[in-house]
Amino acid sequence: MIILGIDPGSQTTGYGVLESDGRNRKVVALGCLKARPGVSLSVRLGVIYAGLQGVLEQYQPDEVAVEATFYGKNVHSALVMGHARGVCLLAVQQAGCQLFEYSPLEVKKSVVGQGRAGKGQVGFMIRAMLGLRATPSEDAADALAVAVCHLQRRTLMQLVKKADLTPAPSRSGKGRLSP
Repeated sequence: MIILGIDPGSQTTGYGVLESDGRNRKVVALGCLKARPGVSLSVRLGVIYAGLQGVLEQYQPDEVAVEATFYGKNVHSALVMGHARGVCLLAVQQAGCQLFEYSPLEVKKSVVGQGRAGKGQVGFMIRAMLGLRATPSEDAADALAVAVCHLQRRTLMQLVKKADLTPAPSRSGKGRLSP
């Protein structure tokens, strides 16, 4: 199975492609989509969209995992981030891939063990978990972390299904496993 992880950003969008046989994970590709400095938002969005189309076409992922937008204090930044995320979602949808979304908290918990981890901690753990020789750039590491999070969640849900467990509602609405 091939998973594409995406860390959307208005300046730089990271991507990471993982291949997994259910037990082993291998990094197939990673990188960043980035426009020249000083170009307009529409040009940056075009670079992200075209770049993701190329990645989707080249690696033909079975599933795509995208980091969900966090809510910041700066409304303008959140809107611009939403535009970048939107072109990512559009590229995935047009490629016909199944899409999964994870919050930054879920991704960090999955990779580091706690949701308030810094980017350096995420990069360190991604390097260790995937046996990389060097720590990837922050955006590429975050994208790989999203892909790892998805693989872990996918494995958990397969185990739940196999054990015939169903999620029971919880107060948070996220569900808890019960027999």
